[in-house]
Amino acid sequence: MMIVMRSNATETEIETIISRIESFHLNAHISKGIERTVIGVVGDGRPVQSSQFIHMPGVDRIVPISRPYKLASREFQPEDSSFPLDGVTIGGNEIVIMAGPCSVESREQLMETAHAVKEAGAHILRGGAYKPRTSPYSFQGLGLKGLELLAEAREETGLAVVTEVTSPELVPIVCDYADMLQIGARNMQNYVLLHEVGKSMKPVLLKRSFSAKVEDLLMAAEYILSHGNRKVVLCERGIRTFETATRNTTDINAIPVLKSLTHLPVVLDPSHSTGHWEYVTAVARAGVAVGADGLVVEVHNHPGEALSDGGQSLKPIRFAELVTQASAVAEAVGRKVAPSKALQEVAWN
Repeated sequence: MMIVMRSNATETEIETIISRIESFHLNAHISKGIERTVIGVVGDGRPVQSSQFIHMPGVDRIVPISRPYKLASREFQPEDSSFPLDGVTIGGNEIVIMAGPCSVESREQLMETAHAVKEAGAHILRGGAYKPRTSPYSFQGLGLKGLELLAEAREETGLAVVTEVTSPELVPIVCDYADMLQIGARNMQNYVLLHEVGKSMKPVLLKRSFSAKVEDLLMAAEYILSHGNRKVVLCERGIRTFETATRNTTDINAIPVLKSLTHLPVVLDPSHSTGHWEYVTAVARAGVAVGADGLVVEVHNHPGEALSDGGQSLKPIRFAELVTQASAVAEAVGRKVAPSKALQEVAWN
């Protein structure tokens, strides 16, 4: 349930409510809006009566939360969530673009691609240092060396870095190098890992599993949010269906559905959802049109030589075209793509 405080509630009254919640071995999650504070009461399912709070000083009303995902729901927070990340705001009116290679393969490959995506309009550099693959014989990533190269690319370009973390024990080390942690589709329901990234308080890009329902994705986000980490971004990346014409089936419906159910930012990965570079730009346009707050695009300087997912990776020149077209669609629906790092630097100089 939610305890909605009066607009003139004092900090002492709020703290008293929190103490009362904790006395029942429940957790209090605070959401401070412009006019009033809302306290979410979350626990292990044991019943607690609203009558135990309704008459306490500062309380305006008690609102039940019907959704199984409490903190992720719009019932808990009606307004869209947003947070800053290295000069851009994720979840605001401006659309943020994350781009880079599927895997970090070498210093030359990463630096060339990082500079190219920055010049084309990307805001965040994506790249995999640890790669969970279907086959044990496929390239698994450079590990720590890959993280070090991503950090070097950040220093050279000024782009924030998002990279995947694949196991709980890797969370501290990845946090040392990355600005945002990615939970890949295969780990969406790795609950031990979700707990650890929640505790890290780092921004998290949570990808939907190819066999997960929308509610499953939101429940996975709840694990992260339950630790007080509110910087969670949901990513639609295609689901597995009977169709084999593309790698996955882009669930374009999921974007407006998620936007109606949750306050969390929602982005689209048109690369994994199609698996073919020829379709990536078209699907990216569709994602922006239906309300995505950002795009996650795979870009490689030489896709034919890529060690992973070369077939769905755009060359830098095609990525630049994608940014131009996404910007046009964004303007048509009353939004815009955030100014690129390259343009910001020109303005500062």
